[in-house]
Amino acid sequence: MVRLRSIEGLEQLRSDILSSRDSTKPLVAICAGTGCLTLGARLVVRAFQEYLIKKGLEKEIEIKETGCPGFCEKGTLVVVYPRGVYYIGVHQDDVPDIVEETILKGNLVDRLLYKDPETEENAVVESEIPFYKYQMRHLIKNNIKINPRNIEDYIALGGYSALARALSEMTPEEVIEEVKRSNLRGRGGGGFPTGRKWKSTREAPGEPKYVIVNCDEGDPGAFMDRALMEGNPHSVLEGLIIAAYAMGSHKGFIYVRMEYPLAVQNATLALQQAREYGLLGENILGTGFDFDVSIHRGAGSFVSGESTALMNALEGWVGEPRPKYVHTSQKGLWGRPSALNNVETFANVPLIIEHGAKWFNSIGTERSKGTKIFSLVGKVNNTGLVEVPMGMTLADIIYKIGGGIPGNKKLKGVQTGGPSGGIIPARYLNTPVDFDELTSLGSMMGSGSIIVIDEDTCAVDLARYFVDFLCSESCGKCLPCREGLKRMREILDAIESGRGTETDIQTLQEIAELMRTASLCALGRTAVNPVLSTIRYFREEYDAHIKDKRCPALSCKSLVSYSIDPEICIGCDLCRENCPQGAIYKDDGGFAVVDQSKCMRCGICFEICPKKVRAVVRESKGLPGGKR
Repeated sequence: MVRLRSIEGLEQLRSDILSSRDSTKPLVAICAGTGCLTLGARLVVRAFQEYLIKKGLEKEIEIKETGCPGFCEKGTLVVVYPRGVYYIGVHQDDVPDIVEETILKGNLVDRLLYKDPETEENAVVESEIPFYKYQMRHLIKNNIKINPRNIEDYIALGGYSALARALSEMTPEEVIEEVKRSNLRGRGGGGFPTGRKWKSTREAPGEPKYVIVNCDEGDPGAFMDRALMEGNPHSVLEGLIIAAYAMGSHKGFIYVRMEYPLAVQNATLALQQAREYGLLGENILGTGFDFDVSIHRGAGSFVSGESTALMNALEGWVGEPRPKYVHTSQKGLWGRPSALNNVETFANVPLIIEHGAKWFNSIGTERSKGTKIFSLVGKVNNTGLVEVPMGMTLADIIYKIGGGIPGNKKLKGVQTGGPSGGIIPARYLNTPVDFDELTSLGSMMGSGSIIVIDEDTCAVDLARYFVDFLCSESCGKCLPCREGLKRMREILDAIESGRGTETDIQTLQEIAELMRTASLCALGRTAVNPVLSTIRYFREEYDAHIKDKRCPALSCKSLVSYSIDPEICIGCDLCRENCPQGAIYKDDGGFAVVDQSKCMRCGICFEICPKKVRAVVRESKGLPGGKR
């Protein structure tokens, strides 16, 4: 380890690292992000280590545990360099074949390659896989090349060169102006111009000033910040240090939610290594600038992601929001000027300083610049993290990158922006994804989750699910949010169970208007989006539940029943043997029959019935014909 005392020292270190590395040496990069770890990545790593030792190859072949490269659907992911052979769904038993065939002989292991479902052609390298082909990966492209626990991997790829440039060639005011000219908007959900926030904080009276990274990512289905903090923490740290220099801050915080232990581990080690190398602490790179960072673990509260609630939590209080009659840039943490941005926002800063505002402005739409990382989840074939330029349509994200809907089901819509976002129907799939377009449709960008829903999803049930989540996560400090969400949940529960009345829609809209107007923070004001957007775009489903007492999607248990068609049933007895309530019996004729008084409508009989037969019929009350 070398402590860097100058800009020249950083560049010399970078040169030394690159010259010491053999680019022709075989290297196996294994995704060790949370997603792949749950699929057995640790076993794959151990299998490689043991096999290489067994063969006496541990010095000839390097093993690197990396961050998440995004294609979570196909983990564990393994990339073999220098060729860049991209293997998916790797298990520990596949390791001998990868070593013997690919590394030693140069052959491909076909069963581990991505196969195009339409052409059935194998993709060998990342750029040939449709999931990656249509992305623009500036922020997460290096995740598969970096061991997040080794700062030298980041430096070797140009890391901290933007910091060096900012400290040696730019004044703090020039850094802020460059960020302003880039038109970078906050990626945490609000989309506030980052440069304006920084300028306001710098010019605010009072010392000390604080800069804060918000990694309290609590949206269901969202894991963008986690992947960045786990896989490339130095990119976030570099952006944070540049921001601190621009605003005149000497103390920063990284606030990480409790459920992200790997992110905490990697960020903690990143801070330690940055201090050891002279990139954090006193006299950074010999420029006279002092700055240090602490990590704070959140208590798992969703509302703590709100800026003032997060600052309350940092101070040791309950994570509840404060009234925002004074901006946090003027009076934030401990009453001092404070700037809070999320993980992805800070990760963009080194790119802007390195390549310039003009370069950043060339990407995206008129009012939404740069790329955006989304977690693409739900009823879509290729789930995972995707990074695309602002302005790409929902259709392209879902079909070109996501590979469409499983089972050739009909797409119903997408939910964007987390639990406080809206549900956008399929007819708006050609909408460009940016801050303003999504807002105009009654949804929002949020932190960046895209949840795809198909024809089997009930709009009423989906709205109820998100309201129930938000009801549990509301801090309860203000009455409109606390009581409004409870009342919404009660009404949606009634509609879903067939007890709804024709006045319920108007009541929901009135509650929503009150919450939008009077709630203390953004949670209460935006919590109405799932309800209002489903009423706006899927009103016919509400009417069916209320007037006809049926669920068109055949999803709501209280409005669905199961029966068995005796003319189709082959008598396999799978339904009867697996019914947890013993609700299926054989009549005198030997045919399976469902006892409706015992049936709990769990749907196990429907799922387990052989698909070629489909003798079990699922139908909704008042809906003739049913659905097999």
